[in-house]
Amino acid sequence: MLPSADKYLANVSFDTVIFGFTGEELKILILEYQNSGKFALPGGYIRRDQDLLDAVKTGVMKRTGLTKIHLEQFHTFGRLHRSDPDTTIGIGRALGIEMPKDHWVLDRFITIGYYSLIDYKQVQPSPNRYSDSINWYSINKLPKLMMDHQEIVDKALEAIRNDLGKKPIGLNLLPEKFTMKELRKVYEAILNEKLRRTTFQRKILSMGILKRHEKLYTGAANKAPYLYSFDKEKAEQY
Repeated sequence: MLPSADKYLANVSFDTVIFGFTGEELKILILEYQNSGKFALPGGYIRRDQDLLDAVKTGVMKRTGLTKIHLEQFHTFGRLHRSDPDTTIGIGRALGIEMPKDHWVLDRFITIGYYSLIDYKQVQPSPNRYSDSINWYSINKLPKLMMDHQEIVDKALEAIRNDLGKKPIGLNLLPEKFTMKELRKVYEAILNEKLRRTTFQRKILSMGILKRHEKLYTGAANKAPYLYSFDKEKAEQY
């Protein structure tokens, strides 16, 4: 069944880059359309009776099962030839849908990019009725993405790297309590480079957004690291 032009805004859509951290590497959610071999970012259209942000939150919730979602709008993509009607027609045919050439979903679309940082362990990825699967892929081992979705991923990574020194990025990627090493690994995965332990710890603590808790005893007592959590009130000020 095709989306109705009466219900949705024409020529504007959204695409989301949903990041999760496994403890070692950064991954994103990618869906595969049914019977087509086409891979894409989760996205969608905006209903006429719906705020843009509500549409994005609903889309992410349906893919992840999470209701508390932090989203950052990072770029608008509007190149003249970014839309690909032939790809859309092919996806429709693979689903048994024939689209008239003047259908609104085949027109040019400007898409608004959002990134979301979520706790990888809390997510149960759910495909929609148009996709065979939705799975986590390492940012370094993505399948070939349709249209300009690789560009959207690259822009999202650029945005999150720029935000690292300005926002408490790890807040949504880690469990409530974590070690300094675990937080450093988040930053290393995002930056794709190793960071000096003492320099990283000094910089993070100077931001004043962490609370220190008890030590995590897993072996020798003298080597037990402290656990930390984000001071959410202070973190929200960034």
